[in-house]
Amino acid sequence: MAKPLIIVESPTKARTLTKFLGSKYQIEASFGHIRDLPKSKMGVDEVSFDVDYVIPKDKTKRVNELKKASEGASRIIIATDPDREGEAIAWHILSILEGRDEVETDERKTKKTAKTSLKKKPKPKELKKIDYDRITFHEITEHAIKEALDSPRKIDMDMVDAQQARRVLDRLVGYKLSPLLWRKIRTGLSAGRVQSIAVRLIVDREREIEAFKAEEYWSIEALCQPTTSKGKADQFIASLFKINSKKITIKNQEESATHVAAIKEAAFKVSSVVKKEVRKYSVPPFTTSTLQQNASNKLGFSAKKTMMLAQNLYEEGLITYMRTDSVNLSDEAINSVRAFVSSEYGPQYLPEKPKIYKTKSKVAQEAHEAIRPTDVNKTPGKMINSLEKDQHRLYSLIWSRMVACQIKEAVYDQTTIDISNTVNSQLPTAPSEYLFRAVGRIIKFDGWLRVYGIEAESVEEVKEPKEGENAEEEEQVKENLRLPDLKEGTEINLQEIKPEQHFTQPPPRYTEAALVKALEERGIGRPSTYAPTISTIQDRKYIEKEQKALKPTPIGIAVNDFLTLNFSEVMDFSFTADLEQELDDIANGQRKWIPTIKEFFVPFSKKIEETQEKAERVKVATESTGQVCPECGNELIVRYGRFGKFISCSTYPDCKHTAPFLNKLEGFS
Repeated sequence: MAKPLIIVESPTKARTLTKFLGSKYQIEASFGHIRDLPKSKMGVDEVSFDVDYVIPKDKTKRVNELKKASEGASRIIIATDPDREGEAIAWHILSILEGRDEVETDERKTKKTAKTSLKKKPKPKELKKIDYDRITFHEITEHAIKEALDSPRKIDMDMVDAQQARRVLDRLVGYKLSPLLWRKIRTGLSAGRVQSIAVRLIVDREREIEAFKAEEYWSIEALCQPTTSKGKADQFIASLFKINSKKITIKNQEESATHVAAIKEAAFKVSSVVKKEVRKYSVPPFTTSTLQQNASNKLGFSAKKTMMLAQNLYEEGLITYMRTDSVNLSDEAINSVRAFVSSEYGPQYLPEKPKIYKTKSKVAQEAHEAIRPTDVNKTPGKMINSLEKDQHRLYSLIWSRMVACQIKEAVYDQTTIDISNTVNSQLPTAPSEYLFRAVGRIIKFDGWLRVYGIEAESVEEVKEPKEGENAEEEEQVKENLRLPDLKEGTEINLQEIKPEQHFTQPPPRYTEAALVKALEERGIGRPSTYAPTISTIQDRKYIEKEQKALKPTPIGIAVNDFLTLNFSEVMDFSFTADLEQELDDIANGQRKWIPTIKEFFVPFSKKIEETQEKAERVKVATESTGQVCPECGNELIVRYGRFGKFISCSTYPDCKHTAPFLNKLEGFS
């Protein structure tokens, strides 16, 4: 008896669906994209923007198997992922089942017949009319699958067109820019629309660091003890906060010494004691961006690794869909977590009302959910033997974030003590008034930190220091510090005065987490693009990692400078963000994709022609090794090839000596 056929992308997803649906359905996987632009040519008409989709050779067997399965099915159901990429895969599957199935051929073998094939247009194939259903679900659970099966729809061509537009845009930019880079910089280079912007961010930051000039400044701390106390129990450290009621910067040792001398001569007392409750609120559940940032900061995972593990967890039915920019949660999920919190931690941890989070992104799809566990009762402890180590670490992060977001805020008792010297303002030359401040707080109620960790500082709460910014300039709160119970007017002895020299710090290099955040804040890229963007620019050797920091390579700098000089609009942050918005408008049915592509491509194509004629060839900067070539005696330098750094003679190609690159530049021959 014929069964309904469900087509998904991956075999893991197929196995998970089979667990819930049993033998009533035949479930097959497409193994990702089964139709795409050809590898051997552009595949896009530069005037009409007609797209030449082909089936890659390695997918022909799978395509034939899907066709055969569909012919004997009682019903065809396409259940690919719920984003634009998934919608496009669904459309490609349907197109193939209808007969639009040109197989990719070797371009070299078809050149001889190219002229005749242009003259004789093949007869159009007779297409089948396929009756199908399209279903989507954001989690692979029995309830979600059955609900999807009960409410099928047709393929959303607006979403497909948005994906087509992005794919075509990237193909046009890549195929037009890459040959230009070969001529003007070096063969084998390539460029991408969003990737080039990411490289620009990293290059710009590197230049900020190189241009930065450190400035000296001094801090002064004092070991304080009330005169009424004889032991060390009441000792605490306070920092110089203001001089004559103003925050000032002590610029050098001479100034510091002058202030230290004056402080030693002064008598100090407590001028103010402020006690208050401070509340620290939980952070929202994860989006793709915040998951990648937190997994990088807390677990040391790359964006690519995070998404691979999240994909595994989703396909196993353990978490909701991992490509999302929404912090929305379903009522069912919230109620489930609230019940868990009440029973597991006690009603004192449960807020009176559910916590509802709203995304700050203007383009987030609120119909989607944040990334969360599909079943909160599957605690990390219960899953430890069911998951691989890194899968378990990521699942634990997602689980704890979701549970924490529905727990009451943490409450601290915070005390601020100000200590100042008595100044007689009637004197003609009044001495300076020095104000020292100590701020300490202790946890009164741990709230959500019980789940997410006492040390929890999410990436959303940590701001990178700006150039020249001193952490000491702002009042520093010392966690888990209980200050002595003092009253205003209590006299204080400064047991020890500690001046310390500092220098302003340059802005830090981007980490993967910081780069994802920077791209998201500028509206560049979408949840599905962050990880492949960062992976691509590393694979192309445009950037490299030094520990966790991203640093541009000489070839990356050369490509960036060439593109920024000659294609300022393409490399402009606002222009790229506006183009992303236009792609969103296509997905929402507010724009047509071909006019959008044309509006970009016509001036871009003209600029390519102009640059090809006028732009000068760029020389890639080289890095000296301090060594000489053993064959000709000239300098040895570091070059960048397809596989990374290597050592080469500076006179290449006259001398062809090369050697592997070693970090210490020793031992090569």
